[in-house]
Amino acid sequence: MRPARLATSVLVSALIRRAGSEGGFAAVLAKGDANAGSMLVILAKNGRKLRVLERVLQSDESYRWDDVVSQEIENEEELDRLIGRRRKYDPDLWVVELDIPSPERFAAEMNALN
Repeated sequence: MRPARLATSVLVSALIRRAGSEGGFAAVLAKGDANAGSMLVILAKNGRKLRVLERVLQSDESYRWDDVVSQEIENEEELDRLIGRRRKYDPDLWVVELDIPSPERFAAEMNALN
């Protein structure tokens, strides 16, 4: 039996609430399919974008968060181009930015929850 999947819109809402509960904030930069859209999450601290993670479906139907960019993003135009390319290929892609006090810990916990 195939495990039930959490709707992407529910996961986005949970990430936004979690960021807020940790004293951060979140912004949805692009909305995708509410039920099965893929996701990119930009992790930032004090306005500095530090990582971009992608939610990837595994062969066992679980999810894992993989780094798309694992270093500070100094050129926002490059990030915009990356998002544009991804959304052109996948119009159902969600893009969420989380500006939080501890992005590295948050990223580790995201994988632990899957």
